[in-house]
Amino acid sequence: MPLSLDDHFLLKYRELLDAEDAAFDELEHACEDGDRLHFDQELGVWQGILERKLTYLHQAGIKVALPVST
Repeated sequence: MPLSLDDHFLLKYRELLDAEDAAFDELEHACEDGDRLHFDQELGVWQGILERKLTYLHQAGIKVALPVST
């Protein structure tokens, strides 16, 4: 199946990137504030958005290799 990176794909991917960026900003603020409860909540939000982004890429036929931990 050939990869189709059309305007629709790029628009949706940009939305996911923007959501990930915003969620990470909130996570960073919670970390800087030392607010553990807020940090844990924002970590879950950020991880969920990251999972949606990776799933979207996978469904589009883009394989993202995970780093091998040593």
